[in-house]
Amino acid sequence: MKDNLWPEFNGVNIKNDVGRTMKILACNSNVPLAKSMADYLGVPLAKASVKRFADMEVFVEIQENVRGEDVFVVQSTSYPANDHIMELLVCLDALRRASARRITVVIPYFGYARQDRKMGSRTPITAKLIANLITAAGANRVLTIDLHAGQIQGFFDIPLDHLYAAPVIVNDIREHYPNSDNVMIVSPDVGGVVRARALANRLGANLAIVDKRREKEGVSEVMHIIGDVAGRNCILLDDIVDSAGTLCNAAAALMNAGASSVAAYVTHGVLSGKAIERVQSSALKELVIADTIPPTDEAKNASRIRVISVAPLLAEAVRRISDETSVSSLFD
Repeated sequence: MKDNLWPEFNGVNIKNDVGRTMKILACNSNVPLAKSMADYLGVPLAKASVKRFADMEVFVEIQENVRGEDVFVVQSTSYPANDHIMELLVCLDALRRASARRITVVIPYFGYARQDRKMGSRTPITAKLIANLITAAGANRVLTIDLHAGQIQGFFDIPLDHLYAAPVIVNDIREHYPNSDNVMIVSPDVGGVVRARALANRLGANLAIVDKRREKEGVSEVMHIIGDVAGRNCILLDDIVDSAGTLCNAAAALMNAGASSVAAYVTHGVLSGKAIERVQSSALKELVIADTIPPTDEAKNASRIRVISVAPLLAEAVRRISDETSVSSLFD
């Protein structure tokens, strides 16, 4: 592929090495990403039917032999999250009953990740519930990218490989902002400082933080900027953009503080409600999102939204899991 991050791995050789023992299966949430991963690996998508009965019950039929195979199921649990989760669970049950040797769930975007702790009395920890369901349905391993909270890894009682979109984002920033001395990486809140600092260190850039106060869910008020952003090209970094209120408020605050420009890089573009409209009318120069969630037509046509692919990163991790080699070395 054109955007191959690891050119030393040849797709044809990968097919010869693992094509007989590895299968990539796509549910309905993100077929384009699954196809891109399969193309990188040089293997076809496994034949399967994931459909609905008249009453909208989910039905899955695996249409080729998977007995003794190493199967990777690609499914983002994005909107409609409940439907996509149910598709995944039914698919896992079908594969387990078809005697697949190992089933790895590739979840580019892990829904319900923001419900990772009790928010109040008598409230659920839904991220843990989803982890239990995936394990009980038959998954042997999980591969995901940029979890909203790192502790979710501990919710699974099976091995979990947690990837970071940082290599893809770093490459894109270097391409579009070659003068790293003028780049300022900005965390939109205190909770994202670790993620932003790691990216800043990779780029050799400085770090700033937006201090905000959240008055109620979905509404944020920016208080002040920690760091000198005057005359800098500021890049906001976050894992999820949902309503886009936080990013747009942060962009306005940065421009008021004298920034030359403000862009945002976010791994998971949820973009619910009027998020796209809000981005289009904001101070953001552009919002760059990964394809962990397939962008809507409105997002594709938005002049200030650009999509980058994490397919090579996920596919290379899949290859290494299948070959029983190191995944963490991808980030060395």
